[in-house]
Amino acid sequence: MNLTGEPLTGRKHSFILHPLSVREYAMEETALIRPDRLMQRLIYGNYPELLHIEENKSKQEYLNEIVSSYMLRDILSFENIRNSEKVINLLRLVAFQTGGLVSLLELGRQIGISKNTVEKYLDLLSKVFVLFKIEGFSRNLRKEITKSSKWYFYDNGIRNALIANFNMPDLRSDTGQLWENFLASERLKHQQYKRLKINNFFWRTYDHQEIDWIEEESGNLHGFEFKMKNRREIIPAAWKKAYPSASYRIISPENYFEWLG
Repeated sequence: MNLTGEPLTGRKHSFILHPLSVREYAMEETALIRPDRLMQRLIYGNYPELLHIEENKSKQEYLNEIVSSYMLRDILSFENIRNSEKVINLLRLVAFQTGGLVSLLELGRQIGISKNTVEKYLDLLSKVFVLFKIEGFSRNLRKEITKSSKWYFYDNGIRNALIANFNMPDLRSDTGQLWENFLASERLKHQQYKRLKINNFFWRTYDHQEIDWIEEESGNLHGFEFKMKNRREIIPAAWKKAYPSASYRIISPENYFEWLG
């Protein structure tokens, strides 16, 4: 796209080819095997080639090859960036902070580059469909956090390859991050394939009340909390008070399929 010699406004259609979605998998799998497949996808992601790879070790080798060769090559050639080590280190730091607030200044300090360079690299990683950003929601409630962002990977497998951790969810301490990243990326696919015009945010206050995923559609607000276990719904008091007409749901392995339909 960056090599196109003239504007194509009104004369083009753009297609975003995501990794396979929950609904695409549903065409060839039953509800009985879906829970086991879900655990696999939290670890290995949804790249189509993985459908043809049976052994976990071979899946890991495939994902590691994408990170070290194809993905990195595309990133570095996009704007002639030569410092591949800094880009990979940045991706690893973002991977460990999945679902958390990301400080560009702190990221730069940890890998020895400026805040502006971090911002440039993150923008580039968005353009080549490795990461996407979600910003904080607010309607002028002073306690709400709006200047920070959360970053997610388009695919769980890439995240896990970067941090060299392919353990199954029950053997990990970051299961909540895996679940949140999976749902965020799948919801993005759902919205785009359904051609829905929705603004996505997270919501958090300085006294640590939070909601993982906020959707704003036609003036209506919908809050979603991502939990691996379907716990009792407890709406954050500040959210309920500030946005009394907004809906709220917990999305867990028991109801995620319906939410992504």
